[in-house]
Amino acid sequence: MDAWPRLAREDAMSMEIETRLSDQIARYMDLATSQVKLTAVNMANIDTPGYRAVGMDFEAEMKDAMAGVDQGRASRQVRIKAVDGLIARPDGNNVSLDREGLNLAEAQLKFKTGVALLRQEYQRVMDAIHADK
Repeated sequence: MDAWPRLAREDAMSMEIETRLSDQIARYMDLATSQVKLTAVNMANIDTPGYRAVGMDFEAEMKDAMAGVDQGRASRQVRIKAVDGLIARPDGNNVSLDREGLNLAEAQLKFKTGVALLRQEYQRVMDAIHADK
């Protein structure tokens, strides 16, 4: 895939502009969103006896997502796994509100970073389109 923008007409009123970098950033933002969802599931189950916190390996998922963009593969579901090494309460639940709060803040920061990067990429494309005017 080249670095030049692809223009895809969906109908007469809308146009999509995509670049390899914008596709990569979109996948990054999807993973950050998945991280928020997993954190929300953990937080929702904080009082469920026997519930074990779940998560994902963000770096491994990101590496796979970038390879997917390079190979033209569609995005896939993230691999969810039980989080090891957490201290369980007497009821068997190992969710920590402090840990989940930190995970949520980290995922929000990742998403905000993705938005800023995507905004810069689209500005770069728009600057290239309007360069001759």
